[in-house]
Amino acid sequence: MESLTKSVRSKFAVQEPAVQFSLPVAGVLRDVRSAFFGLCIDAGKAVLGAMMESERVALCGPKGVPDPARTATRGGHTRSRVTLGGRQIGLARPRARILETGGASLPTYEWARGRDPLDAATMACIAAGVSCRRYRSTLDNLPAEEDEALVSKSSVSRRFVALSAKQLDSWLSRRIEVALPVVMIDGIHFRDRVVLVALGFDAQGKKHVLGIREGSTEKAQVVRSLLSELIDRGLAPDAARLWVIDGGKALRRAIVDLFGGSALIQRCQEHKPRNVLDHLPDELHASVGRAMRDAWQTKDHTLAKRQLERLAHSLSRSHPGAASSVREGLEETLTLIELGIEEALYRTFRTTNPIENLNGRIAHHTRNVKRWRDAQMVLRWIAHSLNEATRGFRAVRGFREMKHLLSALDRKVAARTALVKAA
Repeated sequence: MESLTKSVRSKFAVQEPAVQFSLPVAGVLRDVRSAFFGLCIDAGKAVLGAMMESERVALCGPKGVPDPARTATRGGHTRSRVTLGGRQIGLARPRARILETGGASLPTYEWARGRDPLDAATMACIAAGVSCRRYRSTLDNLPAEEDEALVSKSSVSRRFVALSAKQLDSWLSRRIEVALPVVMIDGIHFRDRVVLVALGFDAQGKKHVLGIREGSTEKAQVVRSLLSELIDRGLAPDAARLWVIDGGKALRRAIVDLFGGSALIQRCQEHKPRNVLDHLPDELHASVGRAMRDAWQTKDHTLAKRQLERLAHSLSRSHPGAASSVREGLEETLTLIELGIEEALYRTFRTTNPIENLNGRIAHHTRNVKRWRDAQMVLRWIAHSLNEATRGFRAVRGFREMKHLLSALDRKVAARTALVKAA
């Protein structure tokens, strides 16, 4: 069959079909836009028809000329569809039949009927904010005598569900081929659900969305399954790595259990004040928040730790809950300061804001969805939103200083390993 197709193409290459068709001049005078689009459709269908007929002649021989050596016969025409401008339109397709094996396919028709342009148009429209209900209105109007398919709300919805499900499976199963010295994990609150998002950063400061999982950072089983999946897909468990997290105990415990001494943890400096201020009256929010920010802006690790401990001591009598919250994970809020990271790169990795910024993109991308049926639908839409967001990803602020972070991570992990061996 393949050799036959090659012979058809070789014969077709030297036989250029002549195409003749009438121009709708009156229509052009009445309505330039619709008539021009109709002209393009007529021209395209005429060219496709001539090309397919030429391929059939190369396969079956000229019509009405007897040939005892022919290997295929004509089979008239049949109504078929080809992809055009985000829909499928009808076309009279020439048929041919190989005497030994049965039906034969024409290369031009196989190319024209491909679904890839249709799928790409659907995903592009939905990514741009077009609802399934309004998809048809984004397409140019066909002439009255033309019929179109796969443009109804239900057709577009079914197509998007299938494509996004395939995209989700492919996206979450792909191998992690690049080294990622920094990984952020945070929960995105989406409608009435929480979805964990893992975001990695390579040595050049470029972002990579690693995976998503329904659940919060407080659920140990959800966190461990997400991290185990990342390891299975290629995330090296023994590489020196900085983990930026919101402070969830289950998340921290899972990181330590699975990655051991090679994991350095930086607690988010936005989540921490929220936890502390929840234990305080409103009149103390400004002063306590300012004291914590002043400590984290100090470049000296010892001084910053002393300032936070002093704050906790001052709160211990009147607000013991707030004091305990300050002391809880205090060292992990100072990891970047201990590593000597400053300026723009420090501001980038001191919080989980790079993940928080994706919230707005997801909300904008999903604004047309009126009814959420189940968790799988939520994951499909979030995955599609994040996949579209990756097109606009840039290197993080301070990416030129990533080499200093890598060196500091290696030194810290090596010193920690030496202490463990000595012990």
